[in-house]
Amino acid sequence: MNELTVNELHLDYGTGAHANPILKGVSMHLQKGEVVALLGPSGSGKTTLLRAVAGLESPKAGTIDIGERRVFDGSRAFEMPAEQRNLGLVFQSYALWPHKTVFDNVAYGLTLRKMGKNEIKERVNEVLKQLGLGHLGERFPHQLSGGQQQRVAIARALVYNPPVILLDEPLSNLDAKLREEARAFLRELIVRLGLSALMVTHDQAEAMAISDRILLLNNGKIEQQGNPQSMYETPDTLFTAEFMGSNNRLPAKVVRRNGNAVGLDLNGTVLNGTARGAGGGTEPATIIRVEEVRVSATPTENAIELPLLTCMYLGDRWECLFKGLGETSLRAYSKYKLEAGNYWLQLPADKLWVF
Repeated sequence: MNELTVNELHLDYGTGAHANPILKGVSMHLQKGEVVALLGPSGSGKTTLLRAVAGLESPKAGTIDIGERRVFDGSRAFEMPAEQRNLGLVFQSYALWPHKTVFDNVAYGLTLRKMGKNEIKERVNEVLKQLGLGHLGERFPHQLSGGQQQRVAIARALVYNPPVILLDEPLSNLDAKLREEARAFLRELIVRLGLSALMVTHDQAEAMAISDRILLLNNGKIEQQGNPQSMYETPDTLFTAEFMGSNNRLPAKVVRRNGNAVGLDLNGTVLNGTARGAGGGTEPATIIRVEEVRVSATPTENAIELPLLTCMYLGDRWECLFKGLGETSLRAYSKYKLEAGNYWLQLPADKLWVF
């Protein structure tokens, strides 16, 4: 059964001739125990969709159901208040009360619901223990690290067992190293507790690591959706391919096509590629993931010869830059720093995509 169902949701900012459409007929669902990431660039509508589900934005048309309860119906002008939707919310800023202890921050929602003191104590202690915060109940937010503050915000969202937890950029306030640790912790927690979660992020690595399914939004519509592996390895559109990975975009011309097999002219070298989506239109775009480019010191098949410009050390590898394609450079990874000179860059036909 779906824990959350959104159907043909439309939402505008402003009215009349000045209305600015933000969501343009978005439909999605979230099943029990599933994590769905809303991914997309700034302005794509992902945070607006999350806020509409939470009851913090008013859509213009469509429906939203939480379990079997309808919480928004545009045709009936019905909108259930946010506080009655019983959803767990984790904001980007954590929004913790600075003058309340960790225990009181987490207990706040239960106190508002006029729950008995003993039950509050039991529930709060249980959720703090689950999140590894049991020893920090009497501390104040300013006495905690960023990662601990984030966990307090999650504890507060989980304490009354909501059917769905909504996470708005939950890791963006953390530094890079802490972010990776928090990402693993969050995924482990969600799986262990069997949570149903809807998470907004603009970071594709975060979305792929934490979610079971990704909804990629582009200009108020869903561009593509699927599991992280399918989104990365088999993108349907150029937008999806470019958003989901680090790519080389090449100035190639299509010289022949047979089904999905495409012949390309790249700087006078004829290469084989693969058409994806509607691929190979009047002005096709040719891309290949940086990690798919193979560097060879000797001639090899489906390759182009280019001079090395420079190599940059990234810790676990070198990123090498090759010139010779007009204004375009071509990037590839190498385990070792390359010596100056010309190299053959193999572009596997199944990974050289034409859209």
